Amino acid sequence: MKERTCIVTRAHGQPGDLIRFVAAPDGTVVADLKRNLPGRGCWVGAERKLVEKAAAKNLFARALKAPVKAPPDLAEQVDSLLLRTALGTLGLARKAGAVALGATKVETAVRGGKAIAVLHAREASEDGVRKLAAARKAAAHAAKRQLPAYRLFSEAELSLSLGATNVIHAALLDRGPGEAALRRIEALARYRDAAPDIEASSAADAAEDVE
Repeated sequence: MKERTCIVTRAHGQPGDLIRFVAAPDGTVVADLKRNLPGRGCWVGAERKLVEKAAAKNLFARALKAPVKAPPDLAEQVDSLLLRTALGTLGLARKAGAVALGATKVETAVRGGKAIAVLHAREASEDGVRKLAAARKAAAHAAKRQLPAYRLFSEAELSLSLGATNVIHAALLDRGPGEAALRRIEALARYRDAAPDIEASSAADAAEDVE
């Protein structure tokens, strides 16, 4: 797809790396995550700090060539949209059988090479996170590929999205719906500047590859 230009940084990027904004009928600025709303649009890098800067400096009016106004909570509105989208695709992945729930099933999926990412609720105990981190490390060592873990959602958000109770740990599985959910989760993490915990192959493996 044609590259777009961020109105804050003036850097070029693919549409998937930016957020499109348009003017609503009432003259306010709204985010167009699906990139299908009518009218002239402008683009901002998909990071909260950039959206906040664009709103604070009212860069949208010049970019849209209209007397539009960004609501003071625009950055929070975008966060809520990205959160709902991520949780929605996560629920669809669950219905398609592309999500494993519970520490035991998550560990089995990770060690069996079926997981592409792990999700921990914010309420997860450090002991539980540590045990699954050990499984992720072993799996990454064997497959020599990254296996990220995200801690973006509350237990309530995960439980509601996945149609279960007390969801603390989950794993996205290596199939279409799981991959789609991971892309939405990555977008939310990037917007929040919340880097995932990544277990890759060990430094010793890397050294062996060089020799």
